[in-house]
Amino acid sequence: MKPRALLAWSGACVALVAACAFTGHRLAWRSGLASLQEQAQHRLDLVATGLDAQLARFDYLPSLLETTPQVLQLLRAPRNEALRHDVNATLRGINATAGADMLYVIGRDGMVLAAGDAGQPGSPLGLDLSFRPYVRDALAQQRGRFFGVGISSGRPGYYLSFALAPPPAFEAPPPAPLGVATVKVSLEATEQAWRKLPGQVLALDERGVVILGTREDWKYRPLRPLAAAALKETTVARPYGGAPLKPLSWQERETLADGSRLLALEGGRYLASERTLQRAPWRLVVLDELAPLQADARRMALTGALAGLLLPLLAFAWLQRRRALQQQRASRAALQMAYDSLEARVVERTAELRAAQNELVHAGKMALLGRMSAGMVHELNQPLAAMRTLADNACVLLQHGRTADVEGNLQRIAKLVDRLGALTHRLKSFAHKSQQPPAPVALQPVVANAQFLLSRRLREAGVEFEVDIAPLKLQVLADEARLEQVLVNLMANAVDAMAAHAGAPGEPAPARRLCVRARPHGDHARLEVEDSGPGIREDILPRLFEPFVTSKPAGQGLGLGLMISAHIARESGGTLAAENRAEGGARFVFMLPLAPPATGASAPAAAPAAADPHQHPIS
Repeated sequence: MKPRALLAWSGACVALVAACAFTGHRLAWRSGLASLQEQAQHRLDLVATGLDAQLARFDYLPSLLETTPQVLQLLRAPRNEALRHDVNATLRGINATAGADMLYVIGRDGMVLAAGDAGQPGSPLGLDLSFRPYVRDALAQQRGRFFGVGISSGRPGYYLSFALAPPPAFEAPPPAPLGVATVKVSLEATEQAWRKLPGQVLALDERGVVILGTREDWKYRPLRPLAAAALKETTVARPYGGAPLKPLSWQERETLADGSRLLALEGGRYLASERTLQRAPWRLVVLDELAPLQADARRMALTGALAGLLLPLLAFAWLQRRRALQQQRASRAALQMAYDSLEARVVERTAELRAAQNELVHAGKMALLGRMSAGMVHELNQPLAAMRTLADNACVLLQHGRTADVEGNLQRIAKLVDRLGALTHRLKSFAHKSQQPPAPVALQPVVANAQFLLSRRLREAGVEFEVDIAPLKLQVLADEARLEQVLVNLMANAVDAMAAHAGAPGEPAPARRLCVRARPHGDHARLEVEDSGPGIREDILPRLFEPFVTSKPAGQGLGLGLMISAHIARESGGTLAAENRAEGGARFVFMLPLAPPATGASAPAAAPAAADPHQHPIS
C-alpha cells in the first residue's frame, strides 16, 4: 500500500475509532442517565408518599385534646397540681394509644403545663417554649407546623400544634385560645427506611437546610450560606439545636430537560431529582452517584474503540449484543408498564381510601350530634310521659274518691319534677365541662330508678327482671346521675339483645331474664348486669369498648354507648368489663369504689319502690 493510501487508511481508522468511542460513550451516558432519572422519579414517588402519610398521620391528635375537659380546666388553672397530674396521665394514655413521640399542653404564655412524658428525662414539662414558631402560629392562626431539635430531649421531630379554646357561646365571636396542644412526631423510622433504598435521600426545609437524610454528616447543613435574616430567625427559634450550619459544597453543573440536575457535592458527582411535599414546605432530593454511570460510559467508549478496530470480527457480536439489549429494554419497558399500572392503582385506591375515611369521620361526627340530641329528648320524654300517665291516673282516682292514692301519684309527680330539674342541672354542668366529686350513692335506689325508666321496654319485651343487692343499703362513691346513665345503657342493651334473639325456627322463644346483682368485693363493689340473650360475638368482644364498634344493624346504634360508659367508670375510679356467660348470655361487670362508713350522718333516704316490669308502674 502506498504511503499516501496508508496514511489515509490510518486516518480513517483513527477517525472510525474516535467516532465509535465517542458514540459509545455518548449512548451509554444518555441511556444510563435516562434510566437513573426514571428510577429516581419512582423513588421520589415512594419517599414523598410515605413522608406525606407520616406527617398527616397525627393531624387529628392535637385537636382531640379540645374535647378533653381536664385539659381546658388546667389551662384555666395552671397551678392546680392535682389537675396537672390527671392531665399528664391522660396525655400519657392517649399518646401510648396513638404512638406519637410526645404529646403536651402549652399555656398562652408558652409554658408547658402538662406532658405525656412527665417525670422522665428530657421532658419539656415546665419549659418556656414561647419562642417556638409553632406556638405563635397556633395562637394566631389556630394551627402550627414546625421541624426542630427538642430543647430538653435533643431529639429532632416534627411538631403539630392546635389552639385550644372553650366552645363559643351562641351568636358570639369565637373565644380567644386558652393554650396550645402539641404533638411531636419522630421521623427516625422514616430515615431508617430511606437507608434501605439505593442512592442518597435528603429533606430540605424552607431555608434550604438538610433536616432529614441518609448521611448523618450532611444533616443540619444548608445548601448555601443562610442570609442574615434567616440566621437571626434560627438563633431565636433554634430549629437545628447547636448545629454550626456549615454549608455543603453544593455546585450545580447542568439542568436536564425533566428538571433534574447534575451537580458536584462534597467531592462526588450526583444526579439530583427533586420534589416538593404536600404536607410541609419541604423539598425531597434524591441523589444518585454518577461514578458508576461514568465507568459504564468509559467502558462503552473502549468497546466502541475496539469495535472500530475490529469491526469486521465484532460486527456479529455487536449485533447479538444489540439484540440482547433490545430484549432487555423491552422486558424492562414491560416491567415498567406493569409497575406504572400497579402504582396508578395504588395511588387511586389510596385516594379513594382517604376520601372514604374523611366521609366516615364526617358522618361519625354528624351522627354523634344526632345521637346526643336524641338521647336528651329521650331523657326528657320518659319522665314527661310518666307524669302525664300519673296525672291522668290521678284524675280517675279522684273521681273514685281515692284521695290517698291521688296523694301518692302527686308525690311521684313531684319526684319526677325533681328528676327533670336534676337532668337540666346535669346538662348545664356538662355545657360548662365541670366535674362534681364522687359522693356516697346507695345502689338500690339507682337500680330502681333505672328499672322504672325501662319498665315499659321490659314489659313489652317480656323480660323477667331480678334485683339482688346485698347488703340492701350497699353504697358506692360515684356521681348518681352518671351511674344511673351507665345502668340504663347496660340494661337497655341487654333488652335489645334479648328482643333480637328469637331462637331457632319452629321452637318457642327462649326465656328472657335480666338480673342486676351487687356485692362488696374488697374495697370495691362488684355490680353485675346479666342477661339470657345470645351473648357477645367473639370478634367484637376484644374491641367492645372502642368507639363505633357495635353489633346492631346500621342506623340502630353508633357503638358509642359502651365507650362512654367505660369512660364514666374510669372517671369514677372503677372499671367496666364484659364477658360471655357459660350458660348463655352476656355479663357486664362494673367495679366501683365502696363508700366509707357514715359517721354521724343521717341514713340515706328510703329508695323508691322498684317498678314491676310486667305491671304498669302507676296504680
